[in-house]
Amino acid sequence: MNRMLLVLGNKAYSSWSLRGWWLAKMSGLPFDEIVIPLRRDDTRKQILAHSPSGKVPALQTPDGVIWDSLAIAEYLAEFCPEAGIWPAERKARALARSLCAEMHAGFAELRRAYPMAVLENHRDYAAALEPNKALRQDIARIIEIWESCRAAYRGAGEYLFGSQCAADAFFAPVASRFATYAVELPPLAAAYSSHLLASPLMVQWTDEARSEPWEIKFF
Repeated sequence: MNRMLLVLGNKAYSSWSLRGWWLAKMSGLPFDEIVIPLRRDDTRKQILAHSPSGKVPALQTPDGVIWDSLAIAEYLAEFCPEAGIWPAERKARALARSLCAEMHAGFAELRRAYPMAVLENHRDYAAALEPNKALRQDIARIIEIWESCRAAYRGAGEYLFGSQCAADAFFAPVASRFATYAVELPPLAAAYSSHLLASPLMVQWTDEARSEPWEIKFF
């Protein structure tokens, strides 16, 4: 296969880019990267040169452009079934797909209140913020997901379903948010979040974010 091209937003801030990049790394396929800084006057124009949706991530492949993280997951899983992008067990695979779809479509208040900023610490901001009902519900639902999966699959490894899969890629930005905003987690969820943040792919992503020259002021 020819080298693919992955179009990303700033690694310090782009949660969806992290998901697409994580999946591409899991695939083991060779790819190059373009990072386009977000929230600039020409951001959309630059992305549209690579992706018809005007959004990131977008993966340019020999089969055409794939411009959605769930579609990227399915494409890479089909192309590289040995990569473990989806769990091998049918029941776990179905649950992992459901969780990725829920993450993809939901948790709007968490995204709004706690934007991803992997290099920053906003503990003071979070402490002064009075979480509304929607934010509390988003956090509680994620804790429920993490605790139930880890209770069921903890004997198989440290990731959500034991071995690393797409679900971990989809929740990695959430773990980053929880660290940035000092969200308190119960033991199983806290252990999983810590494992994600210390995982090789998250460490590499964070290290590469440090080399970026761009900064976005959220607050």
